[in-house]
Parts: sequence; structure tokens; C-alpha cells
Amino acid sequence: MTGPIDRIEEWHLTPSDEAQIARLLRAAFDDAGSGRSYYQQRHHLRLVLRDPGIVGHVALTYRAIRMGAALVDVAGLAEVATAPERQGRGIATRLLAAALAEVRASAADFAVLFGTSPLYARHGFRAVGNPLTHVPVHGQYTGDVVRQDTPGAQNDMMILRLGRTDWDPGAPVDLLGTKF
Repeated sequence: MTGPIDRIEEWHLTPSDEAQIARLLRAAFDDAGSGRSYYQQRHHLRLVLRDPGIVGHVALTYRAIRMGAALVDVAGLAEVATAPERQGRGIATRLLAAALAEVRASAADFAVLFGTSPLYARHGFRAVGNPLTHVPVHGQYTGDVVRQDTPGAQNDMMILRLGRTDWDPGAPVDLLGTKF
């Protein structure tokens, strides 16, 4: 039986939690983050499942992005990870449900993530192909601005509407920074 989900604000991560999350991400994503508890940039909130150590994780980031001419508040979900030996036991499903409860209680208009897992579609996310601008971070160094200008681009972006704002499928999207 897996334990409760802990909600940890980024600045309250303990060194032990940082190390456990880094190990989990390395195991789940083949060295994602190179030993850090995050891939490109720190987040605002972490949800972790312990049994007894951390066996599941999701990170949440709250920020504004540009969709066409409008600034839109979004909750970015990232680094949804389950320990490889624990996959298939509903850990990611529980964490994603808890993350969505968090973002639904926020002022965000959309939840946004980059991924292709059918798990996301089961929770209401849908793929969008907007032209996309973002800044990658590789090895803790800022890369060049990336623009995927083709409408319908395969950028693995998925969205879930939370507020009253409609998603404009043809509008260019500028993440105003890194992917989540």
C-alpha cells in the first residue's frame, strides 16, 4: 500500500527529498536533470508519494505565457515520475489527480504539460499544435530561443482548460521561458 501524497513548496525541499527526487528522475527518465531534482528549472510546488521513500513525483509551476496577443496564466505540470519498479500500480494516476486538484484551486486558465502518455488524455488533457516559442536549458546553460513556427507542430504540448478562457489553436504560444 502506498502512503499519502506530500505537498512540498520548492523552498521547503529538504536535502534528503532533493536527493530522492533526483534519483527518481534519473531512474525514470534516463539521467534527466543530471543529478538535480528538476530538469530545466526549479518549480513552485512538488507533490510526492512516499512508501516509505519517494516513489512518485510531479512538479507544478505557475506562470504567465503569451497566447497570441494575450497573457494567460497557466499551471505547468512537469516531471511526472514513478519509480520503475513501482510502475503500473496507480502512483502516477494518484499524483496527477492531486496535481489537478491543486491547479483547479488556482487562478490558472489552463494546465499545460509536454508529454504523450495516454494517462494525460484520460485526465482530460488534449494535444494542441500551436506554433511555440521557448528557451531550452541544457546542462544548466541557457540555449538559443527555439521557435516551432508551423501550425500543427509536433511539440507534445497538451492543455486542460481550467478557467473561462478559450484556447486559440492557431495562436502562437510563447512560454516566456523554458518548457515545464
